[in-house]
Amino acid sequence: VAELLGIRSILDAITAIESGDVDQRHFDAIGDDWDIESRAAEALDQIGFSAADLDRRIAEVSGGEGMLIAITGLRIRRTPITVLDEPTNNLDRLTRAKLAELVDEWPGALVVVSHDLELLEHMDDTAELYGGRLETFGGPYSAWKEQQQQEQAAAVQAARSAQQTLKVEKKQRVEAETKLARRERTGKKTQKDGGIPKILAGNRASKAQASAGSLRSTLDDKVQAAQAAVDAADARVRDEEHIHLVLPDPDVPRGRRLAELEDEGRTIVVQGPERVALIGANGAGKSTLIEQLLSRTEPVPGRPHGRLVTELVGFLPQRLDGLDDDASAMDNVQAVAPGTPAGTIRNQLARLLLRGDSVDRPVRTLSGGERFRVSLARLLLAEPPAQLLILDEPTNNLDISSVEQLAEALDAYRGALLIVSHDFAFL
Repeated sequence: VAELLGIRSILDAITAIESGDVDQRHFDAIGDDWDIESRAAEALDQIGFSAADLDRRIAEVSGGEGMLIAITGLRIRRTPITVLDEPTNNLDRLTRAKLAELVDEWPGALVVVSHDLELLEHMDDTAELYGGRLETFGGPYSAWKEQQQQEQAAAVQAARSAQQTLKVEKKQRVEAETKLARRERTGKKTQKDGGIPKILAGNRASKAQASAGSLRSTLDDKVQAAQAAVDAADARVRDEEHIHLVLPDPDVPRGRRLAELEDEGRTIVVQGPERVALIGANGAGKSTLIEQLLSRTEPVPGRPHGRLVTELVGFLPQRLDGLDDDASAMDNVQAVAPGTPAGTIRNQLARLLLRGDSVDRPVRTLSGGERFRVSLARLLLAEPPAQLLILDEPTNNLDISSVEQLAEALDAYRGALLIVSHDFAFL
């Protein structure tokens, strides 16, 4: 634990000096941190540990506890700026709450990269990287989101207004050209009929051409200005893509038993088309229960276990290790839906925001978000349709827009869901 805190070398130097070794390198290692052990003990106490745990092996603590200890180590080092990258991944509810407390009391500047909406509410400012630009907002995520929605509503209205103005300017241009053409025909007819002298007709024609040229130039300027206004307004409107799937009906009558979860004589029945969240602390056995349920193996006596009642089950693992990395997205989906026409699969992949060459490239060349959507496509488009979908921490490593897109995709699914997650905002 002391090594994970990053203070082992300082503690060893203090021990060496106390034993009589006054080598200068020990003093250099300690610096101003003579009180590091007491600070570490106080910090560990805040997260449920004590000074006695400093020599404890890290293998004896859970992954979530290890993450919390590592972050605590950053806190007691007194660095002026600390960066935490997705710190709540794989943390249970209690550990997330402890992390939020650390964030609230952080002594220096803290930069947090996260898609955890609850954690983002503990921020003083929000900075968004979008379109190659970084913009900051004074307030937590929810306040930023509200302002962004207001700005987007105004931008959409401005874009519509600009489009209407452009439409009017183009219409006026057409009407003006029509009038000019009519005048030109009338002038030529009058001259041809000999109604006016040639010199006078020539002068009138020259003036008419000059006037028409000036009018056309003015109208062109107005159309170009209106088009520029449209382009500027459109640039302020975000292209927020949404998932709208039309999925085959898994035919799950209400009340049909699909799975049973049992523990000490108590039974939880998952029936169609219910949506059930499986929550619990890290190490409670959620993933073990799911593995036993899916493998249909005999339960371990004294431990929670499950039984599948339906054969039509889909599973989305945390690591997305069910993909053939050398095959394309198209091939990966066709493998589970061989009877579905290729055009239908392409249309569904497009609805999942997979378009163009991303459909035909090897999956290993795709981004993390694209790989996730391929896995989701395999899950949702499989033949026959799954009556029960089991998802294990589906929002881990997804950005906020991808989490929203996942929710949209699952909204289109009419079967039952069993989801293991610590992401309460998603649940």
